Amino acid sequence: MRIAILAFAAGVAWLQWRAALPESALLWQAGVAALALAAGGAFVRPLRLLLPIGAFLFGIAWAGCAAQVRLADALAAELEGRDAEVVGVVAGLPQRFENGERFEFEVERAPVGVPRRLSLAWYRPWREGEDSPAAPQAVHAGERWRLTLRLKRPHGNLNPGGFDYEAWLLERNLRATGYVRPAATNGRLEAMVWRPSLAVAALREASRERFRRVLGEAHETGILVALAVGDQRAIEPGLWQVFARTGVSHLMSISGLHVTLFASLAYGLASLLWRRSARLPLRLPAQKLAAAAGFFAAFGYCLLAGFEVPAQRTLYMLGVVALALWSGRRIASSRVLALALLLVLLLDPWAVLAAGFWLSFGAVALLFYVGAGRIGRSHWLADWGRAQWAVTVGMVPALLALFQQFSVVSPLANAVAIPVVSFVVTPLALAGLLPYSDPLLHLAALVMSWLMALLDGLASSPWAVWQQHVPPPWSTALALAGVAWLLLPRGFPARWLGLAACLPLLLVPPPRPAAGEAAVTVLDVGQGLAVHVQTASRDLLYDTGPLFTPDANSGSRIIVPYLRAKGVARLDTLVVSHEDKDHAGGAESVLEALPVGRLVSSLPFEHGLSALPVVQEPCRDGDAWEWDGVRFEMLHPAAAQYAGPLRRTNDLSCVLKVTAAGHAMLLTSDIEAISETELLVRHGDRLRAEALTVPHHGSRTSSTPEFVAAVGARTAIFPVGYRNRFGHPKDEVVARYRAAGTALWRTDADGALTVRLGQGGVTVAAERAERRRYWHGR
Repeated sequence: MRIAILAFAAGVAWLQWRAALPESALLWQAGVAALALAAGGAFVRPLRLLLPIGAFLFGIAWAGCAAQVRLADALAAELEGRDAEVVGVVAGLPQRFENGERFEFEVERAPVGVPRRLSLAWYRPWREGEDSPAAPQAVHAGERWRLTLRLKRPHGNLNPGGFDYEAWLLERNLRATGYVRPAATNGRLEAMVWRPSLAVAALREASRERFRRVLGEAHETGILVALAVGDQRAIEPGLWQVFARTGVSHLMSISGLHVTLFASLAYGLASLLWRRSARLPLRLPAQKLAAAAGFFAAFGYCLLAGFEVPAQRTLYMLGVVALALWSGRRIASSRVLALALLLVLLLDPWAVLAAGFWLSFGAVALLFYVGAGRIGRSHWLADWGRAQWAVTVGMVPALLALFQQFSVVSPLANAVAIPVVSFVVTPLALAGLLPYSDPLLHLAALVMSWLMALLDGLASSPWAVWQQHVPPPWSTALALAGVAWLLLPRGFPARWLGLAACLPLLLVPPPRPAAGEAAVTVLDVGQGLAVHVQTASRDLLYDTGPLFTPDANSGSRIIVPYLRAKGVARLDTLVVSHEDKDHAGGAESVLEALPVGRLVSSLPFEHGLSALPVVQEPCRDGDAWEWDGVRFEMLHPAAAQYAGPLRRTNDLSCVLKVTAAGHAMLLTSDIEAISETELLVRHGDRLRAEALTVPHHGSRTSSTPEFVAAVGARTAIFPVGYRNRFGHPKDEVVARYRAAGTALWRTDADGALTVRLGQGGVTVAAERAERRRYWHGR
């Protein structure tokens, strides 16, 4: 059974990583073949060896059919970008942010072609104090609303080593995103729609608001909300960085450990009360009653927690144990875990896309692996130490593969945080859900503040975390095998070889261009620009993408994770072409996250980046340098422009030419027609390049016919955001490059684009083609 379940899981995972879904006929054939093999294995003993093959095929068929049903609920193309009036209910917990509110919406009545579940934002007016129909009203879980919406299909940035937002939306069955438009008809129709799921969501929101009302906006409030009702977005981003550096992130949401402890408390209490009766245990044994009570308590806690994968896994494991106890059978721990895995994937085939799925099941599997088959009893401290060692070492390959880092101080931090959070803070937070329990919430916040002081101290250490590039898949597989060997019981020979098998995971360097060659990656940052230029030993970042909100920017969300995945620990040069927020928005985050050799820019003296402690130089026509046989030339602006009359910031954009192996690429930022004319006058034929980033995202104020002809690029990249409000790139600009015979690429359609300048010429690789999945928009 266990092998068959693992084969089923492998089939589900195989399907989720496909670039395209198999045809319906093939999925049905796979399902029929799976049933035939299962029937043969059940009645003909020699055919039992074929059961894993049947389970694998059934996993493909199950996940494929579920995917077809989910993808069929799509936003009609003709409705994208148009106003649509819909009626529905607010599902889940609304999330406040600086510019408005975000919430999930279940559609009840809408034009044909609108999906059933949407992810919406309701923004505040642009001007402070403005009163308009667009001003967001307070929305609450369970309310029915009539809203006018502007919708678009799921779309996210796609970069090497980056987060797949479209996969996240698919897993949560959010089939379109959008925002509320100004309309006089917008309004609440009903204060509460009574459905079980909506009632739970309303209870979760009421509990969250009570915590905020009692504790205010302290840092600890968000943590207690996450522990009590599973709202992880209540925790501030800065705190998540502390938790990641100390390896305690798993404790700051409702995890399997918390569910198990809550179920154990319910089990013990029910057993104690049941045994106090002389007659009740004769009708139903206290152990069975307590098992049922523990399961239903865990079920209620999981509902309150939002039913995430770690909570699901624990609930299903507890359910299997309870059923075994009621039936009078003993069941091996590995079977319990396998059945939980089966139930999770039957209910949610997309769970394999979440990192939490692998970490949750992997951690429990490690605990079972080191604890199974041991003879005799050992001291509880020895058992605890063995479990800590197994999880700490065993999770390193997965953490490096998924996040490119692991916490060095994790054993120390968890040694304190696990008992404090699990046995003190979480019980107090749950008790704080009850009426008249405000003192308990204040006590939980106080204890959490003491713990945070310790975690802040550990996280501030420069050696708190190991960070590196994405390891090669073969090294991850070898390290997993090494961990399994290392954790074998004492007595097995040469267990140290397990550590040797882990060394390639840490020591194999990331690939880089050969000497004399360059890799130029235009990142997918939406409506903005960020370009990474890499040579054999040096790294340059040209622009840092847009600022999304005061707390979020492309530097922290996209560029730093990308650079970490590529193994870049230091930038030799950071070029910020000009001060527009779609080019300089992520600069501060990049400078905080990585050491930078020098900052080259056209920023004014009063700009905020000018005060940062980094060597700074203005970009000027005539500046040039060479790294590893690759030449860098700054072509704009001229030095005299800094002293001349003030012009638009776009006219001061730093223009950089990168030449390697006789091939060149031109990075043009936001130059407009006047700057293009100046470049033609000063440089003429020196502007020629095989590739370029199209000036000003394809605006009609740039890419004059003379400039396009002078550059003569065979490859042009439009760095644009999906359905951006500027309408970039403009049709006439696209037509102009097409008429010149230029191959056109767009970051919104192709994801990040890597241009390689080398001995073999100029090649372009698109991230959406390299990492194609069946749910990605075309």
